[in-house]
Amino acid sequence: MKKIFFFLLVLQTIFSCNKKSHQNNEDLSYSNIDTFLVFSDVMSKSIENIVIKPSNYENIDNLPVIYLLHGAGGNHTDWISHVPSLTTFSSDNEIIIVCPNGGFNSWYFDSPIDSNYMYETYIVDELISSIDLMYSTSTSKFSRAITGNSMGGHGAFYLAIRNQDSFGAAGSMSGGLDIRPFSENWNISDRIGSIDLYPNNWEEHTVINMVNLVDSTNLKLIFDCGNNDFFLDVNNNFRQELVNLNIPHQYNIFEGSHDWIYWNEVVFYQLSFFKEYFSLN
Repeated sequence: MKKIFFFLLVLQTIFSCNKKSHQNNEDLSYSNIDTFLVFSDVMSKSIENIVIKPSNYENIDNLPVIYLLHGAGGNHTDWISHVPSLTTFSSDNEIIIVCPNGGFNSWYFDSPIDSNYMYETYIVDELISSIDLMYSTSTSKFSRAITGNSMGGHGAFYLAIRNQDSFGAAGSMSGGLDIRPFSENWNISDRIGSIDLYPNNWEEHTVINMVNLVDSTNLKLIFDCGNNDFFLDVNNNFRQELVNLNIPHQYNIFEGSHDWIYWNEVVFYQLSFFKEYFSLN
């Protein structure tokens, strides 16, 4: 334990993000966007994460936190690069937004075949505790939510459902909520093995098979998908599984495709849902 905290204190250095990398038209200080370096003991490496703080951060305590996961091929800078107005939402609502680096197409699993990909443990056991240690956050699960786009949508539901003591609410935008139809895509087989040789891994790691684990009194769900998205069918199927088990949820099909034009708009629908959730808890 002492070793872990030593690494955290030494390597969890906060760097102000380069202004050129995060240009926007908002009248906010760039010092409110940190690149937060966390040493992952489980993967023996340092990992960068973006942390967006309210502009009046120094004057408030016990802030709620939303974890915002990136999609396949992306990294921790995706959300702030494509949606710079996240800074305004953070300030207006006094909420911290954390954008982790989920590695190259990790799917946010603890890989059963590659110990270099242990991103469930990283986010749930290492990143959350590091954020709570270094920032003025509320440590209650009822003040913590998680969502993401595409791979990050699957990851958000996967992490939240498996760790309902860590998250009070979870969302997904255009999420790949059933990975089995996409066994040849996005390096999933590199993380859990080929579907032919390791079919059980695919059954155990696809979030649609975890619906029965949802405790609706303990975890609130919201998700959406564009009407022209290639993940629409799996989102509809996920919704049907929730309906079959009488699990409350919010599901929306909006106009749009699998792109940043879509996510730039719908992310604020989900962030507002989480804001309302925090206010009621």
